[in-house]
Amino acid sequence: MNKNRKILYLVLTLGMIAVLLIFQNRKGTLTEKGQFAIEDTASVTKIFLADKRDNMVLLKKDTSGQWLLNDTLKARQEAVNILLKTMNGLAVKAPVSKNSYNNVITRLAANSVKVEVYQNVFRINLFDKIKLFPHEKLTKVYYVGHPTPDNMGTFMIIEGSDTPFVVYLPGLRGYVSARYSAYPGDWRDHTIFRTPPDNLKFIKLEFPGEPAESFLLEKEARSAIKITQLSTGKILERFDTSRVVEFVSAYKFIAFESPLDAMEPKVMDSVTRSQPAHIITVGDVYGKAKSIKTFRRPNHDKQEDLDGNIYPWDINRMYALIDDGREMVLVQYFVFDEITRPLSYFMQ
Repeated sequence: MNKNRKILYLVLTLGMIAVLLIFQNRKGTLTEKGQFAIEDTASVTKIFLADKRDNMVLLKKDTSGQWLLNDTLKARQEAVNILLKTMNGLAVKAPVSKNSYNNVITRLAANSVKVEVYQNVFRINLFDKIKLFPHEKLTKVYYVGHPTPDNMGTFMIIEGSDTPFVVYLPGLRGYVSARYSAYPGDWRDHTIFRTPPDNLKFIKLEFPGEPAESFLLEKEARSAIKITQLSTGKILERFDTSRVVEFVSAYKFIAFESPLDAMEPKVMDSVTRSQPAHIITVGDVYGKAKSIKTFRRPNHDKQEDLDGNIYPWDINRMYALIDDGREMVLVQYFVFDEITRPLSYFMQ
């Protein structure tokens, strides 16, 4: 008798849990906002984006909370935050009208971005109080299409549905489709150096074409700087302190302009075999060091000086080899001039 009673209690308990779960799922999908919005963006672990031109992006959160792009590159945190905020606020304005239906469906099929959202969820979640059995789950799949004619909404459709909707972001005067880019270059972090002065240990700056200008700057204490000329090993006894402070401070954030993914291997090999303009190595107090090389860029635009002579090199941009020599990017002299000062610049 006691055994039967226990079995009955167990069945009733499981039945109640099942009813609650079904009710909870229905409640979450029947609301207008629940069609596309992600209520708990903190639980999002992965976002996959793919368009009709074979561009694909995988944004994945690692154990430290940092977002990665395609498993290997650091993603732009601010861009991911904007996307998550957008996903959280999406609201449905209305289903597409009958007059526009065929045209919208055709354009969604031809030119849209597929969005897959993965979250950490619980197999049992009772009123957000009792949460059991966490696991990663694909929770949303939808397609983001083109803007509405008034540019105040975006056409979207849930995978498996026949009904497209006009979706908007309350408070935004515009459309959100641009935030769902499937082009990897729009998501990657462009940072090369991010070393605040307090974290800096040394800067080694080499000028292969001018060895006398190469030097090693070392921070021996909070306010003690030593500068050594690399070609002679001579330590500078006097230097312009304000210029050194300005130079060191510039390394707190240095970024490249754009990646050169389309550069042909033959061209890249030719560039890397040429003499570098600079070799920059930066070390921090945590024992980490990063080194890059820069190279002159041909004057493709035929820029001229005041006398009409064509410069031998591009005077606005140069190449930079980063990530331990794995990637070539484009950088601006406007940015790099501040961190490539020659030794003579600091001498009093």
